[in-house]
Amino acid sequence: MQIRNIAIIAHVDHGKTTLVDALLRQSGLFRANQQVAERVMDSNELERERGITILAKCASVEWQGVRINIVDTPGHADFGGEVERILDMVDGVLLLVDAAEGPMPQTKFVTAKALRLGLKPIVVVNKVDKPDARPDFVHEEVFDLFVALGATEEQLDFPILFASAKQGWAGPDSTVPAAAPDSEGAANMAPLFDTVVAKVPAPSVPEEGPFRMLATTLESDPYLGRVLTGRIFSGSVRPNMTAKALSPDGKTVEQARITKVLGFRGLGRQGVEEAEAGDIVALAGFGTATVADTLCDLAVDEGLPAQPIDPPTLAMIFSINDSPLAGRSGSKVTSRMIRDRLFAEAEGNVAIRIAETESKDAFEVAGRGELQLGVLIETMRREGFELSISRPRVLTRPDPATGQTLEPYEDVVIDVDEDFAGAVVEAISKRRGRMEDMRPSGGGKQRLTFVAPSRGLIGYHGEFMTETRGTGVMNRLFREYGPYAGKIAGRRNGVLISNAKGKSVAYALANLEERAALFIGSGVEVYEGMIIAENSRDNDLEVNPLKAKQLTNFRAAGSDEAIRLTPPRRLSLEQAIAYIDDDELVEVTPETIRLRKRELDPHERKRQARRAESA
Repeated sequence: MQIRNIAIIAHVDHGKTTLVDALLRQSGLFRANQQVAERVMDSNELERERGITILAKCASVEWQGVRINIVDTPGHADFGGEVERILDMVDGVLLLVDAAEGPMPQTKFVTAKALRLGLKPIVVVNKVDKPDARPDFVHEEVFDLFVALGATEEQLDFPILFASAKQGWAGPDSTVPAAAPDSEGAANMAPLFDTVVAKVPAPSVPEEGPFRMLATTLESDPYLGRVLTGRIFSGSVRPNMTAKALSPDGKTVEQARITKVLGFRGLGRQGVEEAEAGDIVALAGFGTATVADTLCDLAVDEGLPAQPIDPPTLAMIFSINDSPLAGRSGSKVTSRMIRDRLFAEAEGNVAIRIAETESKDAFEVAGRGELQLGVLIETMRREGFELSISRPRVLTRPDPATGQTLEPYEDVVIDVDEDFAGAVVEAISKRRGRMEDMRPSGGGKQRLTFVAPSRGLIGYHGEFMTETRGTGVMNRLFREYGPYAGKIAGRRNGVLISNAKGKSVAYALANLEERAALFIGSGVEVYEGMIIAENSRDNDLEVNPLKAKQLTNFRAAGSDEAIRLTPPRRLSLEQAIAYIDDDELVEVTPETIRLRKRELDPHERKRQARRAESA
């Protein structure tokens, strides 16, 4: 059977997973009466909750005698490491662009890598049924993007289709069809299937040669053990065949018997008796081989080249939870358990780097951004881990020519109502950002483009949502390492810190909320050094949230009125990580997220503050 391998790339929320849903349905994969969940490829629990793709996944459909292997890739820049590896497996890319928003930062990031590899894209302008759609203008924007990225003449002559993945149709014309999507003779995804078969080249494979395959993704199966997925470069592979794994520098990692060869059929994987060059398969049987290793015949002594992965730009310290409430809800609390889990994560996720620190109870975890590390923390939390997380810090590097310190800079694209544009420009300017473009994007909105140091953007998202009344949309993407931008002002407000251990009392909180925004309600367990509220001023205050009303025999008008507290400000995990300062930690347990000072003892905090001033 002929094979086509294609990856679908797009910015977050441009309809990529919905498009895959439509392709799977219309290929005849499901029965006519079969109940199938929306965004069926987003099988991970966190993916469904957040509405984003986190892990790259494969599916396979058949169209008129051709097997099309479809790889659904993440749309957020923080998970770009998944995308970079996947591009090694495919021969073409389907670039999906929103008909209203046009090309966004992630679109540019992945497209640049695909063009550099010589892949020819098929452009699909999605959501043309939206009221604010402007498909022809977006078509021109995509062409300009390709030119700016240095596309060849052949790549600039890209096929373009207009689609509504939600309605289940695609075609060469941007006009929305009048017929209902499910009526007989209505528009469907057939033009897209036909374009993929006609325009995406079949895998180019050597006529003969031993089995070689580059491992691209890694997962653990409770029955099969370690499962490595990749595309077969040459030769063929069968179950019970003896093979070896070579590291990128050509050293033998291990020799093993392949216990299972799994081919992708629809959404699942099926055992096959033989798989040949060009197909995407998963192999079981290796015990230590990992991503970027070459799985090959025993006669091979040179590994396949792997796509380089962009380095991490952000790091956090993961340490044991040593608060007075530690161990109450989590089952995995020791540093050994945390260490094993982090190194297991780094094996399959090559965009994350783990390093041990001087303290045996803490580990430095470096990644692409706050969202990527936040997803890792949330996953560990649901597995029963208790952790303390430090404030993120950017990873700097010296300039090899001058020795000057360089720090990461990001492209920031913001869509915001015209009324709030001024406040956003002022806020990012204070954070050392530089505006590059400002233009109307339709519907009374402005699109602002900035270049800003990553350090200045840590913790800004919450402030941004407040400034734009929750209507702004911000997209960030790593751009380059540039000169150190100097001192950047941090959080403007101080915090209220509990000076006692016990359960919070409504009477005490009612007196405190006049000068602070509370993070907790009444009846919540607190301890000395725990942060319970944001101060209205710039200094930290130690307060007693356990103070109860003194009961006497005297009564006054209004003395027995019920206390009504303002609902507390509940911080999500990402918000908490972005909120804390350098001397603070986020305590993460399966049940709660708390903020605390690094040093719980107030006397020790004062001593450290004096040392810092004298230094």
